[in-house]
Amino acid sequence: MNRKYKNVKTIGGEVFYIADEVFKKWTKSKKFQKAYNEELARLILARQIRESRRERRLTQKKLADKAGMPQSVIARMESGRHSFSLGTLYRVSKVLHKEVQLV
Repeated sequence: MNRKYKNVKTIGGEVFYIADEVFKKWTKSKKFQKAYNEELARLILARQIRESRRERRLTQKKLADKAGMPQSVIARMESGRHSFSLGTLYRVSKVLHKEVQLV
């Protein structure tokens, strides 16, 4: 049995680890922190795009049409699961009357 973790449960021969303990160990890794922060930034951006679109009372289709792209691009952006170019972000931000800032 793996002794890296204090709280280990075995059920039916399967080993289970307490998620908080595993997460706490992983967060000490610089590589994990970098990946976590990148993913968090992508999800925050996706939420901001969706909220800005809704505030302007635009459908994904209407936003896409105004930005000159397919609706599926907006759906992928808002999902936060796909990468997109800075050019695509710029076109969407113009329609939403937002400014893109790199910090």
